[in-house]
Amino acid sequence: MYVEEHRRAHEAELAGWVAVRSVSATGEGMPEAAGYARALLGRSGLDAEIVETGGWPLVVGHADGPPGSPHVVIYGHYDVQPPGPLAEWHSPPFEATIRNGRVYGRGTGDNKGQHLAQLLGLRALRDTAGGPPCTVTVLLDGEEEMGSPHLRATLTTLRDRIDADLAVWSDGPVHTSGDPTLTLGVRGIVSFEIVVRGARAPLHSGNWGGVAPNPAWELVWLLATMRAPDGRILIDGYDRGVPALTEVDRRALDALPLDVPAALADAGLDRLDVPAGIPFGHRSAYPTLTVNTLSCMDGGDHRTVIPSVAVAGCDIRLVAGQRSDTVIAALRGHVARHLPHAELRVTRGIMEASRTSPDSPHTRVLVDALAEAYGRPPVVVPVLGGSLPIAALSEGLGLPCYGIPLANVDERNHAPDENFELDRFHGGIVAAATVLTALAAGGTGASRPAPPG
Repeated sequence: MYVEEHRRAHEAELAGWVAVRSVSATGEGMPEAAGYARALLGRSGLDAEIVETGGWPLVVGHADGPPGSPHVVIYGHYDVQPPGPLAEWHSPPFEATIRNGRVYGRGTGDNKGQHLAQLLGLRALRDTAGGPPCTVTVLLDGEEEMGSPHLRATLTTLRDRIDADLAVWSDGPVHTSGDPTLTLGVRGIVSFEIVVRGARAPLHSGNWGGVAPNPAWELVWLLATMRAPDGRILIDGYDRGVPALTEVDRRALDALPLDVPAALADAGLDRLDVPAGIPFGHRSAYPTLTVNTLSCMDGGDHRTVIPSVAVAGCDIRLVAGQRSDTVIAALRGHVARHLPHAELRVTRGIMEASRTSPDSPHTRVLVDALAEAYGRPPVVVPVLGGSLPIAALSEGLGLPCYGIPLANVDERNHAPDENFELDRFHGGIVAAATVLTALAAGGTGASRPAPPG
């Protein structure tokens, strides 16, 4: 079997890619990483180029398939998160280290290992069948960990060149059941801060308590006007455009395998925060408002003072139909009505939601292909709880988009000891090749060559 025969070489290739630092937030290694990504695409049989975006570049590779074959876009990102606290890593973050069947290092699961599996699937098809069964364009984003602020505009300029039929992306973990997964949508996100200011400096709470306004109390009161105890979001107009769930959506959400007690136990929880009237399994199909952080900007120690500044860091997760500019306008209107002297700051990390219908024409082909690759049917997830810049593909290129996450549930992306189970990495190579082969055959299986396994 091709993948088994090349197992060590593929793992060495992953180790080499992890060793290339590519931290978009700080810029560390980014120019070198773009060049490495271009060479990686070339080694995988693609004509590759670096496309400037106004930020960190997009790396694009292309290979023609047989005349009349589908054109498939494969999306991934070559930038990674900063390593975080080095003391919490059990091995250096930019040195791929294998322990207990997993490879550890920053980017192993998010996202170098996953898009490398896609590229190695292409390479396997080249080596065993002479080339890809479909026309393929690979997009490696350099700004995903920053919210991909330039991706949609860049892809819009490339739309005439990338006249494709669908897009496939591999990012994030598989379903919590551990089963192979097909994801049809992602939520968007608007991240923001609310800043409330008081006196020029902290004031003595005995001398000024009950006299000077307290920014911390004002901030808490404002937040309480934004979300009810039963989970309802109280911001007028924030949900404009949110569609009602269709019967197809409900059936797909109800079919998800769930073990609520196990999920709570794994997280160390004894209660839920699901809004009233929404089944637990449907929660990702609805917007959320989350307070991420609360702080008083007067030093980290506890003192008996009235703080001069209080800040809440928050996010709203969007669903398909919502637009970030509408949500931001609703937020600004709410703050202006309830606490006019508070400041709303929209921070980086805005992404629109994206959704492909469960009854879209390619869904059955992909379900059957993943079942063939893994020997069992995939879990079909209508909406991912998290956010990715997939709207840049669905809107910028006008494509239906499908997620095939490859990483283990406990990949620890963004955290110390990020990792990727090696069996999942190698299985992802087989899955990537199988998907392209199935798409080329239209899902019929007629005259379809066996993918490399």
